[in-house]
Amino acid sequence: MKQEQRTQIVENAKYLRAVRPIDPDEIFEYVDGEPHPAVVRQVLREHSVELGIVEAEDGTFVPASDEPISTTFHGVKAFPPEHSARLEEFIVNRFGAGWPDGEGGDVLRYNIRKLKEDYFAQNPVEYDEDAALGYAVYHLPDYYATAQYVFADMLRHGLLSEHTRILDVGAGAGGPALGIHDLFPDDALVDYHALEPSAGADVFEHMLAETRDTFRTELHRETAEAFEPSETYDIVLFSNVLSELDDPVSVVKKYAKHLADDGSIVAIAPADRNTSIGLREVERTVEDGLSVWGPAVRIWPSFAPADEGWSFDVQPDLEIPAFQQKLDEAGGDYGEFINEDVQYSWTVLRKDDKQRLDIEPNISLFARMNEMEKHVTKRIDVLAVKLSHSLSAGDAHQLYKIGDGSEQIDHYAVRTQKTTTNAALEDAEYGDLLIFENVLVLWNDDEEAYNLVVDGKTTVDAMPA
Repeated sequence: MKQEQRTQIVENAKYLRAVRPIDPDEIFEYVDGEPHPAVVRQVLREHSVELGIVEAEDGTFVPASDEPISTTFHGVKAFPPEHSARLEEFIVNRFGAGWPDGEGGDVLRYNIRKLKEDYFAQNPVEYDEDAALGYAVYHLPDYYATAQYVFADMLRHGLLSEHTRILDVGAGAGGPALGIHDLFPDDALVDYHALEPSAGADVFEHMLAETRDTFRTELHRETAEAFEPSETYDIVLFSNVLSELDDPVSVVKKYAKHLADDGSIVAIAPADRNTSIGLREVERTVEDGLSVWGPAVRIWPSFAPADEGWSFDVQPDLEIPAFQQKLDEAGGDYGEFINEDVQYSWTVLRKDDKQRLDIEPNISLFARMNEMEKHVTKRIDVLAVKLSHSLSAGDAHQLYKIGDGSEQIDHYAVRTQKTTTNAALEDAEYGDLLIFENVLVLWNDDEEAYNLVVDGKTTVDAMPA
């Protein structure tokens, strides 16, 4: 098809979308050469994101709805084989078919080791071509899974509509983009802008080269500081990048100005102490212009937390992808190059006042954590969000980080006796609201934290988010 014909189809669709459903059997008559309606239909599909239209059951195209979308999600068991094959194709193109046992394997193993060392030493990381590929081999699967868990939660709460504009700041090799692509329904329109200045952009470009028509990607090879957005976005995503920015607060504030009125900043960080706490520090610093949707919900209006803030979620391990297995076996089979963990910290910040939990607390019924000092050695009732899985090891009492958004010092729920009436503490999901009745408050000198002791006299109920 000639470009002039394609342009005429798009221009006709732009006019008709505001008037009536767009019918390919009608449009073809207004195009030079009168291309077959099936050809017109394919052009409309290819330009559906640009036009903001979706294909209806009767074959016409109509404007995308503003209603929330939903999807079925049952967790992530493995990095999809089609994505694994595509990444290995990139590796073979770079190093040749025998890459695990040859020079390619040595290069990748060296770069993964160096990335780990620099990361834990909090050294700045430079992503040249080899480092970017090593990063993709080690992190593409868990970043894919993490994005799916975070965005599935947002979809469950109706935060995203049929036409979603996303800006991924620091898109890396494309793990989050692939996760979102596979999570969203096929008929949802996604306009995905990826910002990546490093050599990781080459991997991203390869991995996202064959997305469906309703998922449009545009890659910008610029830094977060240099890029100037020309539009608004429903989502601005910072996935595992805040700790690499010189001034993450100013960058987040910059992009918050380009959010839609009902848009969200989504920030994800590794679960380790430094990056997790760093994410909470950014969250709390920008809170004067944005509201925290979750998971660390501010239960009590006008209060904000000031505790350490180390909080992270844990999901089931992933199956080991073939490319990691090959690299590890060729390197001695020590597990050094296998990354099956899915552990992450996250936050969603909004321009409106929406929260993940819909609750109106009553101070006459529940104690607030910023006043916990006056309740030490007493039994009280408390509302709190579950902010960890069990942190104890072995046969020790179960230990969970909790918060209500007013805490100035760390608070933990310690389950010393298991009963059916307090089982919700263990069974609740990360981010669920817990109602503690008759919980004993103690001060822990060693940890400089408050322990809320859950024993046989305590009842715990959960309100899922």
